Amino acid sequence: MKPADILIALMVAIIWGLAFVASRIALDEFSPELMTAMRFSIAAVPCLFIPRPKVAWSLLIAISLTLFLGQFLSQAYGIAHGVPVGLTSVVVQSQALFTIGFAALVFGERPTPAQTLGIVIAAIGLLMICGTVGYDFSVGAFAVLMIAPICFAVGNLLLRGARGAPMFDLFAWLCLTAAVPLFALALVVNGPVPTFQSLVHMSLTGLICLLVIGAISTSIAYWLWGRLLRDYPAAQVVPFALLVPFVGSAASSIVFGERFGPLRLAGMLTVIGGIAVMVLVKRPQPLAKIA
Repeated sequence: MKPADILIALMVAIIWGLAFVASRIALDEFSPELMTAMRFSIAAVPCLFIPRPKVAWSLLIAISLTLFLGQFLSQAYGIAHGVPVGLTSVVVQSQALFTIGFAALVFGERPTPAQTLGIVIAAIGLLMICGTVGYDFSVGAFAVLMIAPICFAVGNLLLRGARGAPMFDLFAWLCLTAAVPLFALALVVNGPVPTFQSLVHMSLTGLICLLVIGAISTSIAYWLWGRLLRDYPAAQVVPFALLVPFVGSAASSIVFGERFGPLRLAGMLTVIGGIAVMVLVKRPQPLAKIA
């Protein structure tokens, strides 16, 4: 990779890690539904100037409901209900485990031995983390959070059907497709008046956090990441995503004073180690067709 592109990959990983902290701050003012709706509304502004990519509405909606709505709403819910930001950033990255597993089930892509080892390691790490649930946050909050990596993985696989679509245009319209039902959900769950008051009485801090997670983390960072994946093999780009949970955990430790017990910290490091094994190996080969 060119040095400039390496810096871009590092910058994207840092932005995504810090976005977890910005989300936590924003959730002091907004409900999970409203914050996520605002995130995608801001990121969808380019739709005013760019045409919808030539992707079927059914596929566009399916990708949006999983990769964006499902993933980020469950993240926001988990953080709002006490799941530490650093832990959340690790759990979300476990999507690599589910992506490889679902690809094997749906597309017949056989994981390599190294990937299988990575899956086992990451699964052990998640089980270690599960052993710490119930002390500082509820089992229910963690269960909802686990929806995030699953939706992330499903969205990754659905995204294959949109190959060839301009990356920036596609993600902008995915954001718009997610924002509409999220606003409807916010109105139903929180009520029209509280939703309106939250927006009217938004603080400067809340606005800055929304701009960070909407314009910078969602719109710009995803576009830059997509360009890197377009220009380089995934094996060169994806490992930079391993920095996200480290940045998220370090930033949350500094900003919120988060500390992790030995079992939880060991589980987090085990998950990251398993993910590293999974992404630093060759792509799985399709299963041979049986005549």
